Amino acid sequence: MKFSGNIDELAYPFIFEDSPLCDFEILTDELCTITGLALTNIDNPKVRQSLEELQPKIFHLNGSIRGKNGIFESDIESLAAEYHAFKDSVSDDNKRFVLPRGTGPVIQLHQCRSLSKKVVRQLVLVEKAGKKVPETLPRFANLLVNYYFALTRVLNQEMGIEEPEYTSINYKAKA
Repeated sequence: MKFSGNIDELAYPFIFEDSPLCDFEILTDELCTITGLALTNIDNPKVRQSLEELQPKIFHLNGSIRGKNGIFESDIESLAAEYHAFKDSVSDDNKRFVLPRGTGPVIQLHQCRSLSKKVVRQLVLVEKAGKKVPETLPRFANLLVNYYFALTRVLNQEMGIEEPEYTSINYKAKA
């Protein structure tokens, strides 16, 4: 497939590219979109502010694979501080993993958590294809997974929604 020459028929300049870079950009675009959707349905001012500050950074992550790197050590430190603040505010923080439950924005944040894993996996494929990936990108994307999880826990706790802990029967319990 190739571009027809009609700009109205081109969704994205790299859409016909045979490379994992385009897939990475599409995934980060989806992550930014679902983050925005969740954000519009959240009343908690701290969570809203945090997501408002995060959303442009997701597009910086997006552009960092082709353009200059837009994710810096300071972004990782800032996100880590937000993550720990939210995580520490959960009263039953001893749960390692919970069944994904909650109302609209919480489930959207669970989708963001899952999408963040896909972003990390896509970075693996980008590097495997021979493109040098700045080390801040997978660190930031991995941290996003934990950050979104913490937000789901905070919001469910705030709304009194029970989150059953999930314990796998597939792996040995860690001592």
